Parts: sequence; C-alpha cells; structure tokens
Amino acid sequence: MAYQKSIEDFKAVLQGGGVRPTMFQVEMTYPDAVVADGNLATQEGTFLIKAAGIPASNVGNIQVPFRGRKLKVSGDRSYDDWTITVTNDVTFRTRKTFEEWAEKIQNHNFVLGANTLVDYFGSAIVRQLDRDGNQLRAYRFEGVWPTVVGDIGLDFDSTDQVEFYDVTLCVQYWSAIEAGDPYTSAVPINSSADLNAISS
Repeated sequence: MAYQKSIEDFKAVLQGGGVRPTMFQVEMTYPDAVVADGNLATQEGTFLIKAAGIPASNVGNIQVPFRGRKLKVSGDRSYDDWTITVTNDVTFRTRKTFEEWAEKIQNHNFVLGANTLVDYFGSAIVRQLDRDGNQLRAYRFEGVWPTVVGDIGLDFDSTDQVEFYDVTLCVQYWSAIEAGDPYTSAVPINSSADLNAISS
C-alpha cells in the first residue's frame, strides 16, 4: 500500500496556514490588595507581556504490579508553574506591581505575609488568536501568584534592545474557555483615553 501525500494534500489539511506563536494576548488579573486600578493594569499587560505559554496537561500514573508486569493506571493531575516574559518600560509600573505582589505574599524584612488566600491569589487568561486577531482558543489560570520575579540584566554591551524579565507564577489549576463562557471576549482597550492613561 502506497502512502504518498502531496504538498497539496498537506495544504488542504493545514487550516488557515497554521497558528502563529506571535498571535496571542495575556490578561493578568491582580489581587485587589495589589493594584489600585485593576482594569488599567490588565490592559497594560496585554501590551507588555511579550511571551507566555499554553499550559501542558499532566496526569500522573501509578504502576500496579501483577505477576512480573506493571499495570499503569491514572494518578493525580498536577499543574506546572507558568512563566511569562514582560517588556520593561520607563515607568517600571508592571515590574513594580509584581514586586509589590510578591511583597504582599512574603515581606522582605519580616516573616510576615498575606493572611488569606484572596489577598494574593490572582488569575490570568492566555488567548491564542488567528491572523485577524480573533480568538481561536483560550485558557484561564486560577489561583496564580508570583513565586519568582526575575532579574533584569544590566550591561554596557547590551545595545539596540530594551529590557525584559521573566515572572514565574504558581498555578492552582487551569481550564479551557469554551464558547459562551463569560471570559470568552478579550479585554478591549476602550478608548484613546485608556491608552493615554497607560502611557502617562
């Protein structure tokens, strides 16, 4: 039996020419105790969060022995930490938000921190978009908080570039956003006033 396939066969299967890794949007929702204007912080992040990832799906396995063989049955689900990369601007506003969020969780100088989970648990949505900016699929992360606010390298030789840094967030769980979900629509930039507020 011949299994020959042509490039035309492949083109017919690859809908829309494939999904582009540059076409995405991240919406970070910070705890109320961390930011004064949550909507503005979320909107700013849609521009400055320059890299993220669609989460892996992990289900553990339990090997049950039987007469010299192992039967593999499902174990518990686990969720990897989630890392984003942020573009730093001259206001340092997003950087400061993550630093203050981490400070809220665990004080730098004292063994003190948030008393309740709602004080430091946030959420996030990562949206995969098509080439027209329409949502193809989205994932909502629940109970996220920053475990690492990464360093920013400074170097006289680092010319022709801007600063970036990574933030690693713990994730309690994630779920795919289905049609009709209240989080289906992307967070819009409502007006030029919003853009001016972000840049001010």
